[in-house]
Amino acid sequence: MRRLRQLAGIPVTELAGIGPKKAEALAHFGISTVLDLLMHYPRRYLDRTNQAAIADLALGEEAMVLGRVRRVQSRRTRNRRSLVEVDVTDGTGYLRCTFFNQAWRANQLKNGTQAVFFGRLDQFQGRRRMSNPVVDLVGDRTGRIVAVYPQSDKAGLTTWELGDWVEEALQRAGELADPVPAGVLGRFGLIGRTAAMRGIHLPTSADEHRAARQRLVFDELLRIQIVLVRRKRDVERRAAGIAHDVAAGLVERFHERLPFPLTEAQRRALDDITADLAAPVPMHRLLQGDVGAGKTLVALSALLVAVQGGHQGAFMAPTEVLADQHHVGIRRLLEGLTVPAEGDNLFGERPVRVESLTSRTTAGDRARLGAAVAAGDVDVVVGTHALIQERVAFRSLGVAVIDEQHRFGVEQRAALREKGSLVPDVLVMTATPIPRTAAMTVYGDLDVSVLDELPPGRTPVTTRWARRPDEESEAWARVVAEVEAGHQAFVVCPLIEESDKLEARSAQQTYDRLSAGELAGLRIGLLHGRIPAKDAEVIMDAFRGGRLDVLVATTVIEVGVDVPNATVMAVIDADRFGLAQLHQLRGRVGRGPAASWCFLLADADGVAPDGQARLEALERTNDGFELAEVDLALRGEGTLMGAQQKGRSDLRLASLRRDGAWVSRAREVAFALVDGDGGLDAHPLLVDEVDLMLGDDDTDDEALGERREFLFKS
Repeated sequence: MRRLRQLAGIPVTELAGIGPKKAEALAHFGISTVLDLLMHYPRRYLDRTNQAAIADLALGEEAMVLGRVRRVQSRRTRNRRSLVEVDVTDGTGYLRCTFFNQAWRANQLKNGTQAVFFGRLDQFQGRRRMSNPVVDLVGDRTGRIVAVYPQSDKAGLTTWELGDWVEEALQRAGELADPVPAGVLGRFGLIGRTAAMRGIHLPTSADEHRAARQRLVFDELLRIQIVLVRRKRDVERRAAGIAHDVAAGLVERFHERLPFPLTEAQRRALDDITADLAAPVPMHRLLQGDVGAGKTLVALSALLVAVQGGHQGAFMAPTEVLADQHHVGIRRLLEGLTVPAEGDNLFGERPVRVESLTSRTTAGDRARLGAAVAAGDVDVVVGTHALIQERVAFRSLGVAVIDEQHRFGVEQRAALREKGSLVPDVLVMTATPIPRTAAMTVYGDLDVSVLDELPPGRTPVTTRWARRPDEESEAWARVVAEVEAGHQAFVVCPLIEESDKLEARSAQQTYDRLSAGELAGLRIGLLHGRIPAKDAEVIMDAFRGGRLDVLVATTVIEVGVDVPNATVMAVIDADRFGLAQLHQLRGRVGRGPAASWCFLLADADGVAPDGQARLEALERTNDGFELAEVDLALRGEGTLMGAQQKGRSDLRLASLRRDGAWVSRAREVAFALVDGDGGLDAHPLLVDEVDLMLGDDDTDDEALGERREFLFKS
């Protein structure tokens, strides 16, 4: 029996018909070995016994048709984006396929080309249409069920060539070793590895394909869960944590002083966190909650558990603007709260001391603050990455809170954990809702608490997609009206690739246009990534204090900026932003009792279908968790785990949207195998496969961090 590691050592040039040129073409797909080829799975199948006809397609449904190109034309839209229109026929009718920002399609789909087109059918100006369908060139390949493989116009490979090579590889590989225990396979009704590999590439029926996919999906998810569970157990075994005193009463006194009760979701999260803190094993927990769900209050309660036991807390934010805001807010919440004093204090009590440390802290203040932190005189330190510099030493760091943790590198988080002689408890927070199955997969080495309800007083934001120039005029009229009513507004400028310089120029141009045009006469400020931190804080202070009516900004205001008097936001070229990012931006308004609005400005003529879906979803709902599911669906199969490890993508077949039940099953099996008799040593084939496919070595944390960051990309 061959193991996957053996197949990984055989180059594809061992197969008939693959010489240097074909090997170079396969390299475009990351295929260099027989294992790579066998894991280059078909993306769909063409059943020629039940082939859809264009004339029979129903509007609104996804369909796959085999047709021949009859006409191709290219043009530019009003906003200068490329548009390719391809007319296709299969003898029963005609279909127009439109491609936004894919000018190369005009060369790929020449007159007479036969291809499979897969997409959702709609109607535009009376013509049946698919927008941005997936295209596969299949030629005249015969067979009842034809596997259609991912292709590349640049690589110059056809799906039938790939199919022939895969079939030869399967024949020559013979029986494959199966690393999953027979009891697990029997429990879930899963077929063997060899049958699964043949069934995914060469199915003779839909049932055979379903059984093959189910088994290989489980394999992918099990490998990931074993990595995460093994890491979780290793940390618990190696690290000496702090068993905090959770009954000292400081947290209860803090809650009694609040002008509002905690939500049930906050209480549940605090119960989880308190149980973690009481244990001698370091906490590694993710606190996930929608914008405005009250995560900071929960995090501050965790910090106070450390303080009441004589330890210290660190609160690390991704930007200086946010760190300063948290510092002000935490000091206000803790004002008047005291702890027992050490030494010769006559009153026996002293105020809880909260300090801020950022790159703007002067050298003299930094030295004084550093000495106070090292002596234990500071209870809670709020700051940016400056907190993890080597010269910042805590006397006893008990709890570290990391806000919007995806903006920090894995090494930075590890450095913060190493600030104490004992490993501090770590709570990471994100305001970007993540589907449950994604959290179990991407954050599988963390325990997860979710805040799924909003505190009273949060105002739902009315969201409008301004599709036409007249609707954009309504947005600016609303900004003026809100300012006249004593409120304030944000204007967010478009994301232009990854260039601070270009974004700054865009923000400046928008500022100049609005100041002289639609918002003339209003007090307008400008904020972008190239403005020095000191000047940026002056601008933010002016906006918070009501001395500016409108803030024109890039996405530097995306996370955590809290100005309750801001009641309207306009996002320019909103289709350039990701769904999660737009939801974060919208969360900057509606933070007070007044009605609030968010206008998404994007000319409908130039917005691609996926952009339309994002903007329509934002119009429809304020529920971040619903939007997270929409976002996962729009990203497509498996792309959430798109970062590469060891040259291979770790999700090829599994979909966190479709296969949620298998995520749970794989996690359950992973715990059983890791914690069972003999641990993973009792399953050497599985360990070998996990290490081969996911490379669970010292680089894992970095790769895992990259995958986590994928969740928040635009």
